[in-house]
Amino acid sequence: MNYPLDICLLKPEEQQRRIDGLRLDSPALITDNANLFYLTGRVFCGYLFLEPGNAPRYFVKRPSELRGDGITLIRKPEEIGLTCPCLGLELDSLSYSAVMRLKTALNADDIVNVSPKIMLGRAVKTPHEQQLLREDGLRHAAVYSRIPALFREGMTDIELQAEIERVDRLEGCLGQFRVNGPDMEIHMGNVITGRNADTPSPYDFAMGGAGLSPSLPVGASGEEIKPGQAVMIDMNGNFNGYMTDMTRTFACGRLPEKALRAHQCSIDICHALAALAKPGVECKVLYEKAKEIAGDAGLEDCFMGHKYHAGFVGHGVGIQINELPVLAPRSKSVMEEGNVIAIEPKFVIEGVGAVGIENTYICRPDGLECITPAPEGLTQLL
Repeated sequence: MNYPLDICLLKPEEQQRRIDGLRLDSPALITDNANLFYLTGRVFCGYLFLEPGNAPRYFVKRPSELRGDGITLIRKPEEIGLTCPCLGLELDSLSYSAVMRLKTALNADDIVNVSPKIMLGRAVKTPHEQQLLREDGLRHAAVYSRIPALFREGMTDIELQAEIERVDRLEGCLGQFRVNGPDMEIHMGNVITGRNADTPSPYDFAMGGAGLSPSLPVGASGEEIKPGQAVMIDMNGNFNGYMTDMTRTFACGRLPEKALRAHQCSIDICHALAALAKPGVECKVLYEKAKEIAGDAGLEDCFMGHKYHAGFVGHGVGIQINELPVLAPRSKSVMEEGNVIAIEPKFVIEGVGAVGIENTYICRPDGLECITPAPEGLTQLL
């Protein structure tokens, strides 16, 4: 498919709204792919220069065919040709050597970190972004509706995941799982069953899993899916550059009573938080409410893990799978209209696997709007 060669694929008013939301008070040079996509609607090799009160400028290495106002083709940052005594850079994602090179190239005396402002700006989605996420959620749910037909008796978790990945891609999923942070890695999602659900991972995800190799120790491990086990599926929902996050649990045969109770408790928590999470509500209050419901159900021992307990129950989603705000006990964030969050109260039942759901929601004035409309109850595979 051929796309327009315009450097900015956003409507001018949409781009300006996003730039204004950053609240920059000094010039900034943007080069991180996720941030370039947010501010231009495309990824390119080069830099976006933002200066309060002036039109955006683009310094492009590749592709050189891009067109539009404010473009300068360069081969290296030394050709940018600007002087900025105080320069904003994405210090959360740039290497030290890249920062030093840009500091010298733009004759900057001071460097400020604009990564926090960008993440805060991205946390409140514009109406256009919200619509993209709604479209994502519908396509994501369509993939999940086909999962039961993909299962065959004797399958391993990775065999089932490969079948889901195939359907996901054919339905239009981009395949990329954009994660924020240098220490976060995953392929196209997480399918875990049985004992593997209780295997801790070095990554800050709600669920772990051993993975197939110590080089990527998360998710499916090749374990056979056996009767009496739960299969938790948390697969990629990136169909247009924005990501919905959705988990559903499938049962291979009959599950024990504790697993059934825990799954229903997860649904109850999602519904309770969806009604409570209005603009102005502290995110830590939402976490505390989820923990309270799990405790009242006598499930605190397996809430958000068994051997290892994740320290959150939800997180922002958008261009990356882990954005602001975070629903955690020490969070200082407050819900805002336009936040898009994934709520994932999950439980690990020893020997059975993980149960629970995850939905993506848009924060509206009267509560949360669920945009991942797949059935929430346990679905039988056998």
